[in-house]
Amino acid sequence: MVNDFYLDVFKIVKLIPKGKVTSYGLIAKCLGSPQSSRMVGYAMNYSHQFDPSIPAHRVLNRNGCLTGKHHFPTETMMQDLLEAEGHIIENNCIKNLDKVLWNPAEAIEII
Repeated sequence: MVNDFYLDVFKIVKLIPKGKVTSYGLIAKCLGSPQSSRMVGYAMNYSHQFDPSIPAHRVLNRNGCLTGKHHFPTETMMQDLLEAEGHIIENNCIKNLDKVLWNPAEAIEII
């Protein structure tokens, strides 16, 4: 069974607008658990099994790198999904992160 933390992470990730990305750390901070970015990553790894419609590809590390790409069905799927939303990926990181970064704490009330 999925714990409440994972469910809260999934709720936030479903709110990330198309064409925007966020980080594991920003999600953890929004949930009042700033030291839990790794747990957010675990939730993203599990999201594919729980609900494939969760846009896990929009969650990156704090530097905008696609560190979770190994948890997608193919090695290039995360990048392919981001590029389909208009993002440019260079050296495994999203270009112009400052322009596409979505901070859930500024966009929604804490769940």
